[in-house]
Amino acid sequence: QVQLVESGGGLVQAGGSLRLSCVASGRTFSSFALGWFRQAPGKEREFVAAIGRSGSTTGYADSVKGRFTISRDNAKNTVYLQMNSLRPEDTAAYYCAADMDIRRIPARVASLYAYWGQGTQVTVSS
Repeated sequence: QVQLVESGGGLVQAGGSLRLSCVASGRTFSSFALGWFRQAPGKEREFVAAIGRSGSTTGYADSVKGRFTISRDNAKNTVYLQMNSLRPEDTAAYYCAADMDIRRIPARVASLYAYWGQGTQVTVSS
């Protein structure tokens, strides 16, 4: 069992920045990959970014590439999502998730993630 708790969301103007954090507990943090997903009202949950167990492998959705950076600190059991140049279309609830399968590269499909946090809201005003 893995527990995930996100924080760092809020209201920001377009062009601004936010850093989301997700603290994990329950299992050895370096034993699983992590991902960030988001869901806007009336839309399906979509992949944002993912990072492998050591932090050396990352992946991003095209819509955030060059603006968002995922990282992890295995000593602090924390994964981060640095979001720069935010746009109104980035408004959504953001979720971190844990992928327990060590055999694959960081996944982009939500159904491959076994554990999820409760989400943190990000609102970008124009």
